[in-house]
Amino acid sequence: MSASKSIAVVGSGFLGLTIALRLSQQGHEVTLFEASEEIGGLASVWKIGEFIWDRHYHVTLLSDSFTRKIVSELGLEDEFCWVETKTGFFSGGRLYSMSNSLEFLKFPPLGLIDKFRLGATIFYASRVTDWKALEKVSVEDWLTRLSGKSVFEKIWKPLLRAKLGEAYRESSAAFIWATIQRMYAARRSGLKKEMFGYVRGGYAPILKRFSERLAESGVSINLSSPIKAISNENDRLIVQSALGSAEFDDVILTISPKAAARVLKELRPEEATRLEALEYQGIVCASMLSKTPISEFYVTNITDESPFTGIIEMTALVSKEEFDGNSLVYLPKYCSSDDSLFAKSDEEIREDFLSALEKMYSHFNRSDVLDFKISRVREVFPLPSIGYSERLPDWDRLGEGVHLVNSARITNGTLNINETIQLAENFAAKFESK
Repeated sequence: MSASKSIAVVGSGFLGLTIALRLSQQGHEVTLFEASEEIGGLASVWKIGEFIWDRHYHVTLLSDSFTRKIVSELGLEDEFCWVETKTGFFSGGRLYSMSNSLEFLKFPPLGLIDKFRLGATIFYASRVTDWKALEKVSVEDWLTRLSGKSVFEKIWKPLLRAKLGEAYRESSAAFIWATIQRMYAARRSGLKKEMFGYVRGGYAPILKRFSERLAESGVSINLSSPIKAISNENDRLIVQSALGSAEFDDVILTISPKAAARVLKELRPEEATRLEALEYQGIVCASMLSKTPISEFYVTNITDESPFTGIIEMTALVSKEEFDGNSLVYLPKYCSSDDSLFAKSDEEIREDFLSALEKMYSHFNRSDVLDFKISRVREVFPLPSIGYSERLPDWDRLGEGVHLVNSARITNGTLNINETIQLAENFAAKFESK
């Protein structure tokens, strides 16, 4: 184990929280900086109606071993609830159930041959192990070759546009591979059922207990403390924040590449350029609390034109008792970080989204809506473009003692809490072995 150091961790998503905990357990003096008023990052919580719940939608799979380990370590394992959910598909102005093999075979928008090719594509992708080779191939070309043009246009293209916008055209096949790999993880782990899970109360009790555990470990948590600059003076890293200046031996940044390039004042020009070139996808996500549910489906995929990219009926997974019998629905829209949607007012987005729900569901009545809140995040995950991993900067050349550990490092997976915790655990293990 290395000698005790003073370490600054910037960012308090699950990545930063896990790194801070592990390094403090290694005997280091850790200070955590968070720009917002609360910890959690993309997993932070807020008030919707009279209830405290997650700002964005999250789900835990039985195979999410890193998430389950942390929750267990925090003493909340018994609070997990596991549920079998249903999946919907909105296509051609109609809602279909796609929750089992029989429903898939009955799915009207696809003919029998198309269904066979779609199923074969998913099965084949679940068996592929060389993701590096897929990263060199366009996702459109790869899926069209395997599934056929009809299936690509009717199924894959709308789903890719839902997550990536028009940037899907530059994206590699590794993206859809990683998505399918996560879906099949439970089966490969020998688990008989693909269950979705959540902790009672959402992420609020997890974050509360995490904060307490960090305090017990001696971690100093500074909220509302955005970093202004990081420089090197006499072999010491100077971190300038809203609280002033402080010296550290090491600084670990869990913020986006562009944000890192802005605060690292002594970054070499070529490294700054590589960081700034990493394009991120953003999200505008509405949380809607309603007296009545939208449907029975936890996830409804949408292939028709829609202002949101899917419907997440959280209370098809979470017990409605959490919300006094009401329904919580998320309406996410994934888009580029400079999309004009970010400039729209809450009222404009609310009107667009509610109008779309009225057209899609004849039973939906906006008078049942109790609360409607909108979260905007411009940088959520890096775009999985062709040859992505080969264009990443050299993480070890950003400055002595400076470590950039963020979602841009996830090259063979999809962004989710389990992946970020795994990334944190791997980094902490390497840090300890130095």
